[in-house]
Amino acid sequence: MTALVLLGCSAATGAVAAGLMAMGALAVAVLTRGREATGRRNAAIAILGCAAAVAGSVAFRVHAVGMGPVAELVGRNASATAEVVVTDDPRETSRRGGPFPRESFVVPARVESVGTGAGRVALRAPVVLFVSGAGWRSLLPSQRVEVRGRFGRAGPGELLAAVVLVRGAPRVLSGPSWEQRAAGALRSGLREAADVLPPAQRGLLPGLVVGDVSRMDEQVRADFKAAGLSHLLAVSGANLAVVAGAAVALARLAGLPLAARAVLAMAAMVAFAVVARPSPSVLRALLMGGVAALALGTGRSRDGVAALSATVLGLVFFVPGLARSYGFALSVSATAGILVLAPGWRDRLSARMPRWLAEATAVAAAAQVAVTPVLVLMSGQLSPVAIPANLLAGPAVAPATLIGFAVALIAPLHMGFAQLLVRPAGLATGWIIEVAGHTAALPLGVIPWPGGVTGLLLLAGAVPLAVLVLRHRRPRLIALAALGGLFLAVTVAAPIVARWPPHGWLLVACDVGQGDALLVAAGPGRAVVVDAGPDPVPVDRCLRSMGVGEVPLVVLTHPHLDHVGGLDGVFRGRAVGAVMVTPHGAGEREGVRLSADLARRHVTEWAARPGASWRFGPSELTVIGPATEDFPSGAGEGATVNNASVVVHVRWAAGAALLSGDIETEAQAELLRRGLPPAEILKVPHHGSGRYDPAFLAASGARAALISVGADNGYGHPAPSTLAALHRLGVRAYRTDLSGDLAVVVRDGALAVVARGRAAPPADASGPSTWTARTARTGGAGAGQAPVLAGRCATAPGPGRSNRPGRSSGSSGTSELSGSGRSSRLVRSGRSNRPGRSSGSSGLVRSGRPGREVWFSFRSWPDGETRCSRRRRRPTGCSARNGT
Repeated sequence: MTALVLLGCSAATGAVAAGLMAMGALAVAVLTRGREATGRRNAAIAILGCAAAVAGSVAFRVHAVGMGPVAELVGRNASATAEVVVTDDPRETSRRGGPFPRESFVVPARVESVGTGAGRVALRAPVVLFVSGAGWRSLLPSQRVEVRGRFGRAGPGELLAAVVLVRGAPRVLSGPSWEQRAAGALRSGLREAADVLPPAQRGLLPGLVVGDVSRMDEQVRADFKAAGLSHLLAVSGANLAVVAGAAVALARLAGLPLAARAVLAMAAMVAFAVVARPSPSVLRALLMGGVAALALGTGRSRDGVAALSATVLGLVFFVPGLARSYGFALSVSATAGILVLAPGWRDRLSARMPRWLAEATAVAAAAQVAVTPVLVLMSGQLSPVAIPANLLAGPAVAPATLIGFAVALIAPLHMGFAQLLVRPAGLATGWIIEVAGHTAALPLGVIPWPGGVTGLLLLAGAVPLAVLVLRHRRPRLIALAALGGLFLAVTVAAPIVARWPPHGWLLVACDVGQGDALLVAAGPGRAVVVDAGPDPVPVDRCLRSMGVGEVPLVVLTHPHLDHVGGLDGVFRGRAVGAVMVTPHGAGEREGVRLSADLARRHVTEWAARPGASWRFGPSELTVIGPATEDFPSGAGEGATVNNASVVVHVRWAAGAALLSGDIETEAQAELLRRGLPPAEILKVPHHGSGRYDPAFLAASGARAALISVGADNGYGHPAPSTLAALHRLGVRAYRTDLSGDLAVVVRDGALAVVARGRAAPPADASGPSTWTARTARTGGAGAGQAPVLAGRCATAPGPGRSNRPGRSSGSSGTSELSGSGRSSRLVRSGRSNRPGRSSGSSGLVRSGRPGREVWFSFRSWPDGETRCSRRRRRPTGCSARNGT
């Protein structure tokens, strides 16, 4: 705690704190000398002395990173050439937004020399490099490279001299040390041997064995997080225990004495730590393992709690930055729970079940209970399925780890034998993947919980209450009955009364962040997928939520990352018939990469041609673009590829939809010239970009527009001008960043849009606290209903009125707000004039019970701007633009 607090303070503050605590320890020693309470006296002296030592260590390191040539460069935000030594493997950063895949890495390093105006200066300063390019991927720890970049200030509390934004590829000055070269060979050998396994297993095995998650399947990673199995991917005490246990067993078979066994176990743990890299959890486990090995070699008893305490104190003293590491906190908490709680729980459970099962249950439960406060602070959720998931997955972890480490040792010597040996490890990892997938899919598998300090306080209040309930038989039975009823309600009743997926859905715009992923109904359990979004996990979630198990056709409008990056999620556990892509010639590099990926999947690839048509279930799909292979260019990055997007017109008995990909003004004009078929629903091109043709929007004849866009994206999507143009045309805009998944259904013979609602809507102090799916008709008498956009003020043209080009008047009518089970209603409305603009509309909306109502006032203008403010008896500040 001392290190955690002082890391955010100056060196002077740390020095003062160290002095005060040292003086306190001295005062206790002097003032209590000769008294009987020696135990308390010694404890107080030890606590104050340790805190003083840690505070002094933090102050020294904070002073060291804040002084010198690197600090001067940071102060001037200057660029310089430096020689650095890589201190850890480059970690690839996930980049799911944007059109192009870029290999970006974060590289921990140490500056050894830097060029300044006075010449080259030698020093040792920890930094983090932000780099891009494939040349960084193969670097190993201990390699010396020369880089040039801009030196910036590190985040508060980070023991870093700077963060360096590096330009260009590294210039390698020297190779890695022999031990790092050997470790790199073992890691790469394990990856190569695992290539014979299925994709999910080949990505997981290196993660279990040496913590290498570079090839981890994104869906498996998400399942592990939901099931409470993420700790298996962080190499820690369990891995070292398996390796050390195997070494001791071999030494015992060889007849070696205790001292030799201890030395061999320690050597095995050190070698494993080098291969797995010294992460916080590895360092903690290594030091505790060293204490255990020393006890083994000397024949003394082992005190786990004392070993853990000494380990934590030593690590925080020498590496104070670990105090800010969630991984270190999780590792220490789990170990403490196992040491303190598990023995008593095991003895109690042994009276009701076999001892081996009692021990396994107690260990899993104790570890989960101990790490729950850290998980609440870190992610704001509870995972009730974590204990059964760990019980089921646990028996497969040790075989996978042991066999995987043996494969890593054998692979550099004989790859064929290593690939044969890795198959049993693949079976073990396959079992763990199945456990994670099934437990993560259980109802109430993850329970949302407030994060941060608020969540910790609520947890602190809930735990004593739960203990009191569970200690007495009658309250325990009542609680179990209530939990059983809740489980039945979620598993049996919820699917019957749930509004999602909506009955008879025809089209779904999935909430996949900054990207596109659309599902077109193709019959029971089937859908045509138009684009796959940037990430496999959201599109797979969307397909599963809609009950889609077969995809007869995938349409990839163009090969940008935000449309094809999630293709793995489409193929996950589903049969795919064929994939249609834009004609070759646009984005050749991206197109070649996509074609290679499809060939690897052994799926048929078709090039889109205007006029091609298919009928799947209730949907008839017709390709209407791109018109020619001479794709129109345009302004901006990737405009030519955007204009080559496949445009699909979908017809149903109740209406039609136009799915326009990312076409920009040039391609929109070309489609207008050739004739644009009408549609009631328009998927707005390019996430609502400002590069649109107003005539294109008008010619579509749409009454509702779907905008697939990511929250807080860096592109300004959707553009205010696009929203204003839709508003002027009387087109209702629905956005996935505000309303989550959007479904097109049939209501009373006309198409309607149903919003699922976001699981975690954007924070808005004026918005309601509960969220429900709302339906808005796209035609007929209901066309004037107000949109419900993630709980914020919104207005729309009133019944029978809309703002069309040429009209100057605004709109008035009923506006509704969804939340807390109550609807709001328009109390009054009127006209108002703004200087320099034509007249708009205004009104006052009330929500809630009399005496506790919440008021919203709004004012909208014909150009699409809407300003609203929340009032609780008196006005408070809240504003929005364009109905958001």
